Amino acid sequence: MRRRAALLAALALPVAAQPAFLPTAEALAQLRGGGLNLYMRHAITDRSQIDTGRRGDRAGQRNLSAAGQAQARALGEAFRRHGLPVAEVLTSEVFRALDTARLAFGDGVAIHPSLIADDYTSGDAGADARAVAALLGRPVAGGGGNRVLVGHIVPLGMILGRGLAQQEFPEGAAGIFRPRGADWEFLGFFRAEQLIRAAGI
Repeated sequence: MRRRAALLAALALPVAAQPAFLPTAEALAQLRGGGLNLYMRHAITDRSQIDTGRRGDRAGQRNLSAAGQAQARALGEAFRRHGLPVAEVLTSEVFRALDTARLAFGDGVAIHPSLIADDYTSGDAGADARAVAALLGRPVAGGGGNRVLVGHIVPLGMILGRGLAQQEFPEGAAGIFRPRGADWEFLGFFRAEQLIRAAGI
């Protein structure tokens, strides 16, 4: 916790307000319009598994539980039922994020090196967070869809400039960002279950 607090303090990133972004009709209309960046946390994991921080070692990582696999599939189906266009999916290489991305959006996902969990980074976690923050400000190519980034809770807290509680950003939740080129506007969070329930799944 001390290390994470120091990382938060060292990052010179914008501090976000905390608006609500539930899947209301207005919010869904914004998402259908495309051009937004979604930072999604990986789906539900098996907390009995040991997370060693070793890259490429599935047995040494905390993986998706059966409930998490079902949640990821349901999220992908919710996107389709709501008609939410996805232009690009980038993911952490940590298996719980990579599996979430593939189960929700198919095999056409790409690993982004900076979308790594803070305890898996082989370099500077702050630099990784700044790289992802820059990506959140980058407009989506073509403007017709949304960019989905599948990652982890601590890096997003670093980007927002504050710690995130599990209740605020649970597994499967997403933060919504409007890109502005040099920076971004944080619109708020939605939980996986909110989007899934609103889709009638």
